[in-house]
Amino acid sequence: MAKEPQDTAAATPGAPAKPAAKRKKEFKKKRERRAVPHGRACIQATFNNTVVTITAPDGRTVCWSSAGAVGFKGSRKGTPYAAQQASMAAAGVARDQYGMKSIEVRVKGPGSGRESAVRALASAGLHIVFIKDVTPVPHNGCHPPKRRRV
Repeated sequence: MAKEPQDTAAATPGAPAKPAAKRKKEFKKKRERRAVPHGRACIQATFNNTVVTITAPDGRTVCWSSAGAVGFKGSRKGTPYAAQQASMAAAGVARDQYGMKSIEVRVKGPGSGRESAVRALASAGLHIVFIKDVTPVPHNGCHPPKRRRV
């Protein structure tokens, strides 16, 4: 039986190892951004924050923003100005990256950023088809908490 010649570089412990077989780089195909010309904006305005979510007509989220995500902290998140900035940020992404032209607006919650968020969507260049208030109203459901004594 003949012995196979051994690699001298692998046999010596101090020598650097040779790279095995050079692997071919795999390129992932870039996902194309789908064009969404018409969408729906859901504005959730609470006392502490305002969240603006822009979706496609079938309900898939296209982009979103909130007063906290824009950079406001603490009690400033609940202000109308913070809601305006959040709405402008979400509308800018929807318009520029997805080519959105028109939008249906659904507003939920009692917060102070309701009006300013809707106005910001319009000023960002999106045509508002309709505005609907979808704030949940209890039909005498839960017992409200006790009255505050200050």
